[in-house]
Amino acid sequence: MNLEQARFFMVEQQIRPWDVLDPKILDLLMDLPRHLFVEECNEALAYADIELPLAHGQSMMSPKVEARLLQALDIDSQDNVLEIGTGSGYLTALMASLGQHVTTVELYPDLQAIVKNRLTSFKNIEFKEGDGSLDWPDEQMYDVIVLTGSVDAVPQTYKEKLNLGGRLAVVVGQAPAMSAQLITRISESEWETEFLFETDLTPLVNAHAKPKFTF
Repeated sequence: MNLEQARFFMVEQQIRPWDVLDPKILDLLMDLPRHLFVEECNEALAYADIELPLAHGQSMMSPKVEARLLQALDIDSQDNVLEIGTGSGYLTALMASLGQHVTTVELYPDLQAIVKNRLTSFKNIEFKEGDGSLDWPDEQMYDVIVLTGSVDAVPQTYKEKLNLGGRLAVVVGQAPAMSAQLITRISESEWETEFLFETDLTPLVNAHAKPKFTF
């Protein structure tokens, strides 16, 4: 399979038609080989319009969702980024290519160990292990925060961790109807929410309410 051609088709046939038109994002997607972030058995599917499975029941977002969120976040070279859910490390690498520093949090140590090996060339990524489903209490403020799994409701804790003008990307709701949202802090006590698109994303572990049993 010609992976270079598959990457070109991903950008031109999936991502551009989904209104991702920022040249900076399109160039980055062409420059960073996505197939290096999937298991070898899934290499042929790396550029397909699907979520790809990871260990522990997790998944890698589809390319167009990653691209659309990345465009909406508008990360620049001065931005300090927090990612909840390292996953495959592909989105981590994209954001590290754009921003000043990325702190990425992963619940599963074995997943993060794989990603660390993939991202040795990046010197601006800090890896943390733990459960960031509802909060990551590091007492730091960020310009960009991304939750890479869906949640029932937007955690207020992450809104509070945004600097003024900071952006939070999050997918909210219950399957099969979820909405991707961009939340921007516009004052100490106000946030502006932009609804980006409808989607269905694998839940962030421990972020969704457990079902209640009735007798």
